[in-house]
Amino acid sequence: MKKLLLLVFCLPLIVSAQNQDSLFIKQISDEIMRNGKAYEWLKQLTKNIGGRLAGSPQFAQAVVWGKKTLETTGADKVYLQECMMPHWIRGGKDVVNIVSVNGKKQLKQLDALALGNSIGTGKKGITTQVIAINNFNELELLKDKIKGKIVFFNYPFNPTYISPGKSYGEAGAYRRGGPSRAAKYGAVAVLTRSLTEATDNHPHTGSTSYNDSFPKIPAAALGLQDADYLYNLCKQSTNVQISFTTNGQFLPDTIGHNVIAEITGTEFPNQYITVGGHLDSWDVNEGAHDDGAGVVHTMEIVRTLKVLGYKPKHSIRFVLFANEENGLRGGNKYAEEAAKNKEEHIFALESDAGGFTPRGFSCTMSDAQLKKLQSWIPLLKPYGTDNITSGGGGADIGPLAKIFKTPLAGLTPDGQRYFDLHHARTDVFENVNKRELHLGAVNMAALIYLIDKYGL
Repeated sequence: MKKLLLLVFCLPLIVSAQNQDSLFIKQISDEIMRNGKAYEWLKQLTKNIGGRLAGSPQFAQAVVWGKKTLETTGADKVYLQECMMPHWIRGGKDVVNIVSVNGKKQLKQLDALALGNSIGTGKKGITTQVIAINNFNELELLKDKIKGKIVFFNYPFNPTYISPGKSYGEAGAYRRGGPSRAAKYGAVAVLTRSLTEATDNHPHTGSTSYNDSFPKIPAAALGLQDADYLYNLCKQSTNVQISFTTNGQFLPDTIGHNVIAEITGTEFPNQYITVGGHLDSWDVNEGAHDDGAGVVHTMEIVRTLKVLGYKPKHSIRFVLFANEENGLRGGNKYAEEAAKNKEEHIFALESDAGGFTPRGFSCTMSDAQLKKLQSWIPLLKPYGTDNITSGGGGADIGPLAKIFKTPLAGLTPDGQRYFDLHHARTDVFENVNKRELHLGAVNMAALIYLIDKYGL
């Protein structure tokens, strides 16, 4: 009887709180959908600055732009956090040609991009036979035939996975580790199939990672149409010769910056909620979805909370991270400084999956914390969030979890088109939809509000 009376007493309070939350989230949505600056800011970032590879002049310009633009949002603080960054440069045009088949001259240029962090071939390039391989198991079977050859890993996206991110993670092993795996057996260079299921022929770059136990060899990715052509040619022919020229190299590490804005908490100013995206991108595109979208999502949230006069309980930091693509120096520096200052980080949210229609959030946290977030789905569902799932977060906020065990979440937009553009020359402003982009900011801002109000 006492429990029943308690429920009867508390139910109106619960309903009232839910109504207040629903009304405020609607205010967030209305402000962003009517007056949002994210799309306009994205155009400035992509069209006025363009690709923003760590260490490049364009990245330095983006830092200046990010700080100046965040200062217009009314944030309590805006400042730069210095970090050292790797400085890899492409160094020139990447050229891969078929030059002969079975001893007969046959010139065909293949559309290729050197993998990020890869070494170049030198001016003379490399000309030798190419060996087409489907997977690492085949590499082991053919290891005695690899020496002095170019290995072509033709591992495709698995089309049966409904989540393209799963296909990307699986196929990504060949971009990240393929060059060193092939170098172990004497390969002199590597080609990979681009990590995409796109129907065009645009190659996709992205970082490779060398194993210091083996020689570092040049590596490049092919567009899918050329990848299919080369693979079929190799299977039909006994000797396909390739000429391969890339110019990638590392210059000395250089100074970069995280750009940080902050709204100070009214009750728990020393407890931090972090939300962010990464300011750097690859050099071959405008970095519109990866991760210009996450940058302007982050900026839009601080703008909207200030416009609405929201005074958070906890301090909220809005971070434009440096060097996610080929080093993660910005995310590591942010976490290191937080540890040095003995800060308490209660939650971190990242947007690094593009500016497409939001579907929910993927999280790395305890079961109890996940269930609490899932209880808010009815409040978020009108704006696109159908799922809050386990397993996710973001690369830049990952170091916070390692140091502080901070609960993490990542915005999960609809991913069916993301890898058509990811790390390719087609990741440009024109391929971002304004409404979809702004809806992402709505869902992120709403989640930040709920966590600030109710905690985890």
